[in-house]
Amino acid sequence: MRVTIAEVARRARVSKTTVSRVLNNKGDVDASTAIRVREVIAATGYTPSARAVGLARGRTQTVGMLVPGLTWPWMGDVLQGVADVLEARGYGLLLNTMNRGADSLTQFARHVSANAFDGLLLVEPPDTLSYITSLHEGGLPVVMIDDRGHHPGFPSVATSNRDGAADAAAHLLATGRRRFAMVTGPGEFGCTRDRSAGLRDRLAEAGVELDPRLVVEGDFTRGGGQAAVAELLAGPAFDAVFAHNDLMAVGVLDGLSAAGRTVPDDVAVVGFDDISIAAHTRPALTTVRQPSREMGEAAAAMLLDNLNGTELPAEPHVVPTSLVIRDSAPA
Repeated sequence: MRVTIAEVARRARVSKTTVSRVLNNKGDVDASTAIRVREVIAATGYTPSARAVGLARGRTQTVGMLVPGLTWPWMGDVLQGVADVLEARGYGLLLNTMNRGADSLTQFARHVSANAFDGLLLVEPPDTLSYITSLHEGGLPVVMIDDRGHHPGFPSVATSNRDGAADAAAHLLATGRRRFAMVTGPGEFGCTRDRSAGLRDRLAEAGVELDPRLVVEGDFTRGGGQAAVAELLAGPAFDAVFAHNDLMAVGVLDGLSAAGRTVPDDVAVVGFDDISIAAHTRPALTTVRQPSREMGEAAAAMLLDNLNGTELPAEPHVVPTSLVIRDSAPA
């Protein structure tokens, strides 16, 4: 059971009003009493309800956000987009990650129980969907980022993964490439399925077959890209590689260079995301720009509009990708 303010007051031998004054940093509580109250709060793990201690109109003016972690290269741009919109409209951000697994989820659940935020932005962490679904069905406004409609019960903001991969294929075809290799992300990710389908469909339209031996599943890391190249070089010849994210594409560049293959003369390489390193590789990486910051902005605006009475859309809001042509696959 969640510890109440009454229990904190009882253990600290003060009134609930005194506990409230300590929580709100009021200066009219003597130092020894304030210290005793804070010690009890720390010992019990008490989490005050932001609504209860906050705002008379029943709003915390805070948005919660739950993400798998902060190490994904594009996550910083998503967060910046979210923060820009929230700050401009007078809202704060309560950010939770799932870095510690079940312990992280327990901490997030405490914030939920405390009504610490008015709505939730979600980059879906693993093993949380049933819990988030129950919160959403219970009335918590939720907007999912980077979902692409795979969870139709949630309003969402997406990007055009399939079209972005098709654009990469069309560009490589236009430069005369015909023997394609692909380094995918993990198969359980929706973006992996969408990006694979986009490339395959565009190649099929051009009558170009993608040899199954030239499709390698990676893990979205630079090392995964290097390992994929080693596997690809043991198979049929290829003159183009489409990697499902930029980190793997950088690993592909590393592996090709180590094997004595020249980019783009021998092999053209295209990535996906347009993270900051993409413009600084040698050669600079051609890639599909994922509009991460714009996705964060759109999701935050959608959630705040809903909190102010606008109905959440039934269909995903799609922010389109764009092709950024650099030296690894020049025009």
